[in-house]
Amino acid sequence: MKTKLSLFLICVALASGCSRYERREEPATVPPPVVVTRGQEEAETKEEGDGTPKIEIEVTTERPKSRRAPVKVKGVYISAYVAGTKAMMDEIIQKIDETEINAVVIDVKDDNGRITFSMDTPMVSEIGAVKKFIPDIESLIKTLKEHNIYTIARVVAFRDPYLPEQKPELALKLGDGSIYRDSKGLAWVNPYKQEIWDYLVEVGIGAHEAGFDEVQFDYIRFSTEKGVNRVVYDEADMQGRSRTDIITEFIDYAHEKLEKEGVYVAADVFGAIIESGVDSDSVGQSYGDMANHLDYICPMIYPSHYGDGNFGIAHPDMEPYNTILAALKGSREVLESHKDEDGSQAKVRPWLQDFTASYLNHYIHYGDEEIRQQIQAVYDAGYDEWMLWSAACRYHWGGLKSAKEAKEAQARESGVIVQDMIRTDSESPKEEDTQPGTPVGRLDGLGRQFFRRLDRAAA
Repeated sequence: MKTKLSLFLICVALASGCSRYERREEPATVPPPVVVTRGQEEAETKEEGDGTPKIEIEVTTERPKSRRAPVKVKGVYISAYVAGTKAMMDEIIQKIDETEINAVVIDVKDDNGRITFSMDTPMVSEIGAVKKFIPDIESLIKTLKEHNIYTIARVVAFRDPYLPEQKPELALKLGDGSIYRDSKGLAWVNPYKQEIWDYLVEVGIGAHEAGFDEVQFDYIRFSTEKGVNRVVYDEADMQGRSRTDIITEFIDYAHEKLEKEGVYVAADVFGAIIESGVDSDSVGQSYGDMANHLDYICPMIYPSHYGDGNFGIAHPDMEPYNTILAALKGSREVLESHKDEDGSQAKVRPWLQDFTASYLNHYIHYGDEEIRQQIQAVYDAGYDEWMLWSAACRYHWGGLKSAKEAKEAQARESGVIVQDMIRTDSESPKEEDTQPGTPVGRLDGLGRQFFRRLDRAAA
């Protein structure tokens, strides 16, 4: 909002010196010399003068938009296809109403680089990124809000097979100038390119304007697959910055932009990078540094994605409780050592496994009990938020608390007696071997295996 200020600056020469125009001190949070709030009408101040020249100053000020009260998320992932299919969503919403689940993570920019509903923003329109899986986003968001369901927009960041086909200059390139592609033939964009940062922020703002409460970036990393070591980067783009530098810089940039719009910002990260410097450098994710620039950090700690022997556990997939507990204890230790001076840091909200990894040599079937064990491990590690991942969106609702049980538990914790039934915790879904959009294994031997498994689960 623009406000014109008409100021008369009068300097009257006196024998004792010059009088000075004194401005009243404004609060530190408001840009001087005027406070402009949203919805305030243009004001024009006029003073009678004596012919002294009038100076007009045009000031543009904008307060950050307020954000809704934070929610302790117990969520499930919903693909764009399912979100756009009314019968399927109606069934899921009914299950959510009956259980402790209170949030959904919906594909907005999917694994193929497509925007899943109509979004009229500059670059989205320029490259024709919309593929309308969700025909009526307004109606969907309205329904979710009516059921008091917190909405999170999943935005796949740097693995984007669509954008490089439209703008090859933004793709990861090999030494011969050709576009780098991973084992699935998918192109990745170059995280060092500022234009990509702005595009991702644009999509995040578009999601918020559609009604989403939060933006969650996935694939916010470099590719780790075979052949990526042949990718070349322009020093003009890199400017001496490492992979972890650039990913953290992007997080800081996106958070600053989206926070002003009233959006919470989260990022998915590999579970393997929490305590492994080698894996962290390879993918560009520094767990502690990223947590200092986010509202929520979401480690993907699926037991199936840890190699045999991790955490001293022979076969992590077969011990869901112990694996989740060990991973989150590591999270707590790392974050304690990375706190800023003001103590601010992202809340930890892990992704849990609701699928059976039958592709492993040593695995178990994941059902209600395995989901509940993982959730309990989250609580025992000192955290209170989590999300369930099933690429097929088939969940084990029987592993979750009922809405009534969740509300009663919440009341006991807060010491308040509440009669209404409201969701709080989450139930355990179950599902198949494959989950799209998840990251893969460990690079220092265990890490490489971890990233491979994560990609397979996301497939």
